[in-house]
Amino acid sequence: MIADPIAPDMAQVDAVIRTRLSSDVALIDQISHYIIGAGGKRIRPRLVLLFAGALGFQGPERFELAAIVEFIHTATLLHDDVVDESSLRRGRQTANALFGNAASVLVGDFLYSRAFQMMVSINRMRVLEVLADATNVIAEGEVLQLMNMHDPDLAVDDYLRVIRYKTAKLFEASARLGAVISGASHDIEEACADYGRSLGTAFQLVDDLLDYQGETQELGKNVGDDLREGKPTLPLLVAMERGTTQQRALIRHAIEHGEVQRLAEIVTIVRDTGALELTRDAARSEADKARQCLHRLPPSTYREALLELCVRSVDRSF
Repeated sequence: MIADPIAPDMAQVDAVIRTRLSSDVALIDQISHYIIGAGGKRIRPRLVLLFAGALGFQGPERFELAAIVEFIHTATLLHDDVVDESSLRRGRQTANALFGNAASVLVGDFLYSRAFQMMVSINRMRVLEVLADATNVIAEGEVLQLMNMHDPDLAVDDYLRVIRYKTAKLFEASARLGAVISGASHDIEEACADYGRSLGTAFQLVDDLLDYQGETQELGKNVGDDLREGKPTLPLLVAMERGTTQQRALIRHAIEHGEVQRLAEIVTIVRDTGALELTRDAARSEADKARQCLHRLPPSTYREALLELCVRSVDRSF
């Protein structure tokens, strides 16, 4: 593993996050600090900083932008956990499990609105445009996913569309922002955005396969959550396509009813049909696309870190 070229920058981002989370409303402070304090990989703010560094930009705006994308991401987590009725995230109780659904939704709204206050303070119309577009597409993705729940006949292309809207769009925006604040050319900006989109897609594909491969303690969430929520993810879609008539019927029933009583059997089917390997291969293909985009950047420790991120996003187990 190469040395992290942005470790000091991430400390600066954390300082911005702590400052910008401040509110006179005690419950907002409490929930915001709880969810941000849970940690996480902070990949989206890292993308802002790594692309800014790779393109030679060292202005303080990069810290604010990195914090903004983390706030937007955190707001989506708060809302998602309410919609999905999740009880565990990053190995801890979700905010909605601890503080209730209403408080979680409203604090998510606070984080969104705080992010837009911060965008305005940067005073760059292009930054506003990128982030306004991203938040709108993410919302569309969340509604699309809701429409697809409990649908075992979902087409793979429609599943991938949800990933690109709901997850990959903020990765794309984060990478693009690093280029925007650096004053990069249109072609370079698009290459950075393409990297983010492909990396985000790979990341979500791996998340989806880990729901049938990992352990709750490692994942920091309950294994089988996707099935309980009726999410027809790629491992299930592939397993249905490749499985026997009986196996297909079992998975269809589980998706339609969000049933996890026979989860162990379904996990065995998913593994035996090679659905996990195919999903991992699809993620690796997306990571390879992301890697190709980096040829447009000059050699640097930042570019090396972005290359390593492609590998780590696919070969992780949690």
